[in-house]
Amino acid sequence: MKQYLKDENGNMRKGKPVSILNGPFNQEGTKEIKELFDGVDPFGFPKPSKLIEYFFSFSINNSDDKEGIYLDFFSGSGTSAHAVMNLNAKDGGNRKFILVQLPELNKTESQFANICELGKERIRRAAKKIKENTGADIDYGFRVYRVDSSNMKDVYYTPDKLGQMNLDDMASNIKEDRTGEDLLIQVMLECGLELSLPMESRDIEGKTVHYVAGNSLIACFDDEVSESVIKKIAEDQPLRVVFRDSSFRDDSARINVEELFKLLSPSTEIQVL
Repeated sequence: MKQYLKDENGNMRKGKPVSILNGPFNQEGTKEIKELFDGVDPFGFPKPSKLIEYFFSFSINNSDDKEGIYLDFFSGSGTSAHAVMNLNAKDGGNRKFILVQLPELNKTESQFANICELGKERIRRAAKKIKENTGADIDYGFRVYRVDSSNMKDVYYTPDKLGQMNLDDMASNIKEDRTGEDLLIQVMLECGLELSLPMESRDIEGKTVHYVAGNSLIACFDDEVSESVIKKIAEDQPLRVVFRDSSFRDDSARINVEELFKLLSPSTEIQVL
């Protein structure tokens, strides 16, 4: 019970507070996620996707408003992604979602050690169910990124503090445990390219070459990339091309790459990590 201020006659008013939402409630969220996970409840008190759909509908001005990016900084089991896919399936929209979640331990006993792993699986299962139930031809895909430190090594030493061991460590300015995909994402962020853009990796003469949005960005981070591979990359007329320093055998090879691009793709912007 809640006690209110006196009314116009000086009498105290009492009553139960009423929610502005007439459902759906968390019980429906639990039922929904149990249906996705074969009767198992892997997450405590999930929000029902229809409730999140209702909130998201506030930003839809008319029937033609089928775009937009929906951000959830406390994504939990991934209900927001479920809601966005539901909306897209209903009207053929192209709304996107960004979910952010710390890898907190999952307090509910299940096969998922943390909430992030649960969220990924929930999105996969929700997408499959929506497609089976509606047959909607929408984009059900998503990508997962983990926040990490820079790919580049920090330089702490002044010249007079450097010893031979330190020089050996600095033979490469990229951390040893980083993959080509790690470097590609860094370059995309630095170039202002959306991480949702189409990406493709091709094998060219044994070297892995990454293509982002066609020829918007082409990158190869393998060691000692041959001139023939460089030529094939240049023939695709990339807007930007990125290599790492070890991609070149020596300084003359690096200079030769610049000359090749001047000849075959003069408008390409070249970057070396």
